[in-house]
Amino acid sequence: MSQLQSPPALGLPETPQDGSFQPQQNMFQVSSHPLALLFLILFKGFALALYLLGNFFTDNFILLFVVCVLTLAVDFWTVKNISGRLLVGLRWWNEVREDGTNEWIFESRDQSVPINASDSRIFWSVLYATPAIWSLLAIVAFFSLRFQWLLIVIIAVLLSSANLIGYQRCDKDQKKRWSQLTGNATSAGFMSGMVSGLMNNAIAGGVVGRLFNRG
Repeated sequence: MSQLQSPPALGLPETPQDGSFQPQQNMFQVSSHPLALLFLILFKGFALALYLLGNFFTDNFILLFVVCVLTLAVDFWTVKNISGRLLVGLRWWNEVREDGTNEWIFESRDQSVPINASDSRIFWSVLYATPAIWSLLAIVAFFSLRFQWLLIVIIAVLLSSANLIGYQRCDKDQKKRWSQLTGNATSAGFMSGMVSGLMNNAIAGGVVGRLFNRG
């Protein structure tokens, strides 16, 4: 008589018959845009490594300053124009009007387009962590009297904070527009149902009236 096999425990992966375990997928394997995710982390990591470890390779501060600032600028442009659009479906930019005032412009994905949850989580985590790390380094540079290095850190804080604020506003704008679309769809459905109900009642009332009038 064959025996029933007990089901595997909930939340635990099944063990293969050969006793080996399958390795878990990393964040690039589960990402919908692994290349965009790579550059999201690569430029930030390179700028931090250059700032922290650059002195071990050269004593030329001007060279380190130029390369670090260029890396920060490339990272800012990449996150603003590519990473956000691919990983979370958002994009922002700021335009100066003729009267000198600034205008925030936002783009966002359609509500029907899904977003990879892993990409979104990593994007927002990195976006919040970057200015926090550079702010901590700014405090260290200030109290250690490394004022020339403090200039690099200030630039990094300004650029990373600009991206954070831009995407925060873009995300709020997206949620607001989606809420308005949902409300409009609900109102339209209610009005359509009410009109349909009135028409049905009118038709039914007319048919019943005709039946009684025929007698």
